[in-house]
Parts: sequence; C-alpha cells; structure tokens
Amino acid sequence: MKPITVLLAEDHTIVREGFRKMLELDADLEVVGEAQDGRQAVALVKKLRPDVVLMDIAMPLLNGVEATRQVLKAVPATKVLMLSAHSDDAYVQTATESGAVGFLLKQTSSQDVCRAIREIQKGKTFFSPSISRRQDRLHPESRDRNGQPHKKAAQLTSREMEVLQLIAEGKANKETASELGISMKTVEKHRENLMSKLDIHDTAGLTRYAISAGVIENSVQLTIV
Repeated sequence: MKPITVLLAEDHTIVREGFRKMLELDADLEVVGEAQDGRQAVALVKKLRPDVVLMDIAMPLLNGVEATRQVLKAVPATKVLMLSAHSDDAYVQTATESGAVGFLLKQTSSQDVCRAIREIQKGKTFFSPSISRRQDRLHPESRDRNGQPHKKAAQLTSREMEVLQLIAEGKANKETASELGISMKTVEKHRENLMSKLDIHDTAGLTRYAISAGVIENSVQLTIV
C-alpha cells in the first residue's frame, strides 16, 4: 500500500525533527520534505506534491494561513493540517477559511497527529479534541479577545496578507518592498488598502489585527504599547 506523503512546514528545527521522528514510526506515513517558512512550503508543495502538509500557522516571511491559500491554489489535491500553540477561536476560523481541513494544537498526542493525517487523507476533517468540543458552540461571527467582531482575513488579497505580515513583524516600507520585490509606492498602496479594508489606521492596530488573526505569533503582543 502506498504511504501517505507528508510535508512538514515549521520554522523551529527541533519541532520539525520531533514530528519527523514521530511520523517515521508509522509505515503508512512518509515525510517527503521539510520547510522552515511559508514561502519554502509553497515551493516544495509545487515540487513534491505531497498528500498532506503539516503547516505551522505562524512562520516568518509567509505565515501558514497565506501559505495554505497559495498551496491549495497551486496543488488543490494536497490537504493542509494546521498546527498552532494557540487554540483561539479566531485562529481556528482563519485557518479553516484559508482551506485547512484540520487544526491541531502542538500539545496534541502523537497518536492524534497520525490519526489526523489519515482522516484528512480520506476526505474528512480533524480538530484537536479540545477544539472539536467547541465547534458546535461557535457563533457564525467570531469575536476577538475584547468581544469585538473579528474581521475576516479572507477579505484581503494574497499580496495584502504578505504586506500585513511584514508590517506586523516590524519591517519598514523599504524592507517590505525589497522582501517582496515590489516598489515602495506599491507597498504604500497596499498599506492604504489594508487600513481601508480593515478600518484600522495605524501600524499598532494592524499588528494587533495580525495577532488576532493568527498571522504572527501571539507573543508579539508583548511589544505593542
């Protein structure tokens, strides 16, 4: 029987190694590649066409949410299983809106990780038990930690999501332009579009939004005044 091929997308080497060793114990699962950021994940999916991607939600250069959108656009047959240290409803909603068919907490047991891969390969969905128990109680309009309606990241274009992440990571317009290979004028236009679409009018607000949507790690909040 042909094994289920898996790509690991996780920016922490020690975590990737742990997942690889865990999956290698099961003969029906085969790790075919590893990516340390979202852009590398998209490139490797196009090259290797794995059955499943274990995708960290928060990675440098391109986060897991936007990487998932690009992966599914390029290789629709690939299934994405999102990984996160956080179980916020907003994170789960953003992940599923991007096309992920499962969401696992990094504290999930190895048995559940392997089971999740097999289930989504069969066309089913899979969530960590603690998240799954909440799904039936989710309100159609998710809310952030302050009880305010959560603005959907899905209304943003792929390029706007990339610009949003780099802004939230503290990159200046010049750095963002260089990273994405576009002009500063184009970056400024994307920034204006972000503020208009999200009704947010300062960098700190964009950063807080990026955190609430799972675009960057929750710990970044500590640096926001």
